[in-house]
Amino acid sequence: MSEKTNQQWGGRFSEPTDAFVARFTASVMFDQRLFRQDIQGSIAHARMLAKVGVLSDVERDDIIRGLSEIRVEIERGEFEWSIELEDVHMNIEAALTRKIGITGKKLHTGRSRNDQVATDIRLYMRDETDLILDEISRLQSGLLDLAEREADTIMPGFTHLQTAQPVTFGHHLMAWFEMLSRDYERFVDCRKRINVLPLGAAALAGTTYPIDRFYTAELLQFSAPTNNSLDAVSDRDFAIEFCAASSLLLMHMTRMSEELVLWTSSQFNFINLPDRFCTGSSIMPQKKNPDVPELVRGKSGRVYGHLVSLLTLMKSQPLAYNKDNQEDKEPLFDTVDTVKGCLRAFADMIPALEARKDVMREAALRGFSTATDLADYLVRKGVAFRDAHEIVGLSVAYGVRTQKDLGEMSLDELQQFSTIIEADVFDVLSLDGSVAARNHIGGTAPDQVRWAVQQGRQMLQARSVD
Repeated sequence: MSEKTNQQWGGRFSEPTDAFVARFTASVMFDQRLFRQDIQGSIAHARMLAKVGVLSDVERDDIIRGLSEIRVEIERGEFEWSIELEDVHMNIEAALTRKIGITGKKLHTGRSRNDQVATDIRLYMRDETDLILDEISRLQSGLLDLAEREADTIMPGFTHLQTAQPVTFGHHLMAWFEMLSRDYERFVDCRKRINVLPLGAAALAGTTYPIDRFYTAELLQFSAPTNNSLDAVSDRDFAIEFCAASSLLLMHMTRMSEELVLWTSSQFNFINLPDRFCTGSSIMPQKKNPDVPELVRGKSGRVYGHLVSLLTLMKSQPLAYNKDNQEDKEPLFDTVDTVKGCLRAFADMIPALEARKDVMREAALRGFSTATDLADYLVRKGVAFRDAHEIVGLSVAYGVRTQKDLGEMSLDELQQFSTIIEADVFDVLSLDGSVAARNHIGGTAPDQVRWAVQQGRQMLQARSVD
């Protein structure tokens, strides 16, 4: 081969690649993070080639030794990456050939860069998905601890951001827990479709060598090899699905973030975030800004963008592999980094959150949050619900005029709207009575919060066993 061309594929070319084109088409600047997965896949491929007789045992062992040494060099920062060699795969293969000689050139037998990169990406996504699942569980564990501590803490529950009914802070936190449980399940399900082996599909049609794809799948702990070689090298559904699951996760985290930002404001003052999760102002010395939830809220946009980017990338692509697919890695890598960073920040921050219980309780006393309890009380006394609704509405209107909450009115004041109301009404108009009355699965009663926390811990324990 001419020294003017890439030594891995240049035999057909009569002139070297333009210098700008070489830089423009190279991916090694960002795909070098796949080096562990590339070496892992190559070692499995070498073992399979030896098993079917394409490589000798000595050649296999030389390849494995050489690749293991290269992995150590990269981990130590001693490896020199070359743009001229385009990508992580060719850099490693060229280094292997320099290290062990002609045997290094035999490693690529029975495979193509197309199925090689597809395998590396799946190995990488499987590893990163497992890390993300662990971080979701860590965040959920912190939520369970906080929810248990705040099972009796009463706060206003909102609809339309208006005071609706009193709830417990622990119950609110467990709503976040449920969101994350669905996210966890989505990533688990996504992992199933990541965990199939493309290696052996070669460029697009398979290979004439007597390969054993099931053995390679076993070595790499894939559930099975892919069923169609054309689809195997061109499929990026798993990457899109990962970004979709990530977008939903970030959407949930923006909802949490928005509430944290509101609750730390002086207008709410429901919670305190430790200083280590906040920053100040360069001009206003009194400021304490909730930067972590604000930044997580903002980072959702880039993950949503990456989902759209990958969908657009794959739109209208003919089978099989196209160079377009090189553009899948940067949005995918950034999605992984963003999701992991957001989860780590929240998993560290949530257990340190401090509730201002008195402020929350006082806020729940405003806004007629027990109005529904009064309506339910009247219904239990035999009043039709629509009539009860009108009676309570008149009571609230009176309270607005007199600036009194329902629980602050005297019995005489309440009875002017209905003589059915008796002294026992104050049992249901109290905040504690209101939340305690909702003592059923999914309800806000403290006993139900503690039960939900117990169920959550059992769920996390089952995950760790699996």
